[in-house]
Amino acid sequence: MSWETVIGLEIHAQLSTESKIFCGCATRFGDEPNSNTCPTCLGLPGALPVLNRRAVELGARAALALGLRINHRSIFARKNYFYPDLPKGYQISQYDQPFSADGELEIMTAERDSAGHPVEWRPKKIRITRLHLEEDAGKNVHEGLPDVDRYSYIDLNRAGVPLAEIVTEPDFRSSWEAYDYVNHVRRALQWVEASDADMEKGNLRCEANVSVRRVGDDKFGTKVELKNLNSVRFMQRAIEFEVARHIKVLESGGSLAQETRLWDDRAQETRVMRSKEEAHDYRYFPEPDLPPLIVTKEFVDSAREMMPELPEQRLKRFAEDYGLSFADASQLVSERSLADYYETAAKESGNPRAAANWIRSELLRELEASGRTAADSPAPPEELGALVRLIDDGKISGKQAKDVLVEMFRTGKGALAIIQEQGLVQVSDTGEIDALIDEVIAANPDQVTSYRGGKEALFGFFVGQVIKASKGKANPKVVNERLRARLNG
Repeated sequence: MSWETVIGLEIHAQLSTESKIFCGCATRFGDEPNSNTCPTCLGLPGALPVLNRRAVELGARAALALGLRINHRSIFARKNYFYPDLPKGYQISQYDQPFSADGELEIMTAERDSAGHPVEWRPKKIRITRLHLEEDAGKNVHEGLPDVDRYSYIDLNRAGVPLAEIVTEPDFRSSWEAYDYVNHVRRALQWVEASDADMEKGNLRCEANVSVRRVGDDKFGTKVELKNLNSVRFMQRAIEFEVARHIKVLESGGSLAQETRLWDDRAQETRVMRSKEEAHDYRYFPEPDLPPLIVTKEFVDSAREMMPELPEQRLKRFAEDYGLSFADASQLVSERSLADYYETAAKESGNPRAAANWIRSELLRELEASGRTAADSPAPPEELGALVRLIDDGKISGKQAKDVLVEMFRTGKGALAIIQEQGLVQVSDTGEIDALIDEVIAANPDQVTSYRGGKEALFGFFVGQVIKASKGKANPKVVNERLRARLNG
């Protein structure tokens, strides 16, 4: 009898505010440790929290982007637990009355082959239990080797940074579904500018609750929590390892402990962080220093009106309006700046499919090599569109255009300016091309005889000779047409 995997996810995303959620300290990443702190975020006696309105606005954007209902009344609560990087001894969070709840999100997901490549995409609905607002804790920094010269420090710059915690129902049935969901949420948060969602900087972190059960069983198996997963790929690998470990233990007659585990990517395995045999009692109670958060209908309507066209809507429109495949459109909406870039280039070029091909191949290669995004590309979308139009008009060949794009990227100059500077304007004049063809035919009588005798493979030789004689400027399409007519005549 086979096993079924059951996974629930929690995502903690830092909201992109300039100041913390309950005080005016900066949220800048990378500042000197403990330089962005004050009595409020340090939890000193007598310091009172004041809610940051911008955190509420960005929380609303995130909730709407993920299909959640925003509650008109929510309560901040004290979540009591002790940890070295939590100076107050409690975290201001939300519990039984969260900011938003009851969402359903449709994602595209796919099983992968052994190399991790998608096999076949399909839609899947994921229930999101809640998105609530809370403050982040500080950060423990560990240096040195264990048991030798190990030192631990606490940086409280992160304490008080606003978080949106996004909790799902246990709706995932494979590690790749979880992988696709986290990527979907990351893109949505970045798209509406609610969060940078940069896992390398720690402003998006995820936790997975993993269990297995026999196919057909209604009861959940023993759950293990995977914490501190700082990459989507690490999360996927950790889930795969845990599923295999659970099945191996259960099939050998053993039992599983409810615990929290960490992923060790170097060893490619999870290890125990702490036992969790009983549910945590955080002793939640309403935060006495903060009134209920009241969100009006006008506030929600205003937030909804300010929302951009979401990536799923844009993907569908790109496919319908521009004739793009699902794979091509998906790549172009992988981030908002790239989608904006494509739309401008497509309109400027008059050839949306060709513009998509140039962006997906040539432009993305240049962007990746230089560590840039489409938003700061030295080659503006209008100029890439102009380059595609010049190809379609026969002013320049596709091969030449690749070199022109590299030069556009290097110098920031326009396509036409570079073509004129380098004398690359393609020759399409039939009279000029006919003269070159006559020269090539006259210079290669033996090859002409062989071609006309049935060796049609020589046609490529003649094309190459004509292009060479034109110093690469002859329009290949015109050369092919005129040359074939001349040789066959």
